[in-house]
Parts: sequence; structure tokens; C-alpha cells
Amino acid sequence: MNRRTQLLEAIASLPEELVDQALNYVQMLQNPIQITPGVCGGQARIRNTRIPVWILVAYRQQDAPDEELLANYPGLTADDLSAAWDYYEQNRDQIDREIAQDDLT
Repeated sequence: MNRRTQLLEAIASLPEELVDQALNYVQMLQNPIQITPGVCGGQARIRNTRIPVWILVAYRQQDAPDEELLANYPGLTADDLSAAWDYYEQNRDQIDREIAQDDLT
């Protein structure tokens, strides 16, 4: 039995009120970028953290290697950084505005 089948069976065995929570958790694992009103000003962030994508991108633009970011943010994984870089590529204007706005403060 593969992991996906095991996961689906485990979710199916949950009480109905927990199924939505379980599915949300699985979705979060598949895409670690979250946008939650009231958290980090509603900016894109890494799952269940208060680390906005724009901060990681700003450090990368200053030539910080991934290894340094992972050392400075031990809760992050290489997959989290990949997701942040992918998000930036798809939302470059938005993230660049957020970086510029931080430079003004």
C-alpha cells in the first residue's frame, strides 16, 4: 500500500468534523506558501511561520545562499525555499513592491 492510499484511508477514518482540518493540513504540506489575513500583514509566508516570502527573496537578492537562510531559519526546509522562489517567480511584482515598501520604513 502506498503512502497516498494510507493517508486517504486515515483521513476517511476520522470523524467528519476533522476531515476538513486534515485535508487543509495535507494541502498545506503540498504547498508551504500561505496567505492568512491578519498574519504578517496578509503577505505570503512560509507555512505556519511568520516568515514572509519577501524577506527570503530580499536576502537572496543580497546573495545569501540557501544554506545560510536554512541556518538562520532552522524551521525552514530546502522545499520551503524552493516554494518561496517559485512563488516569487509567479508573483514578482507583488514581492518586489513588498521589498521596496520595507526599504522605505
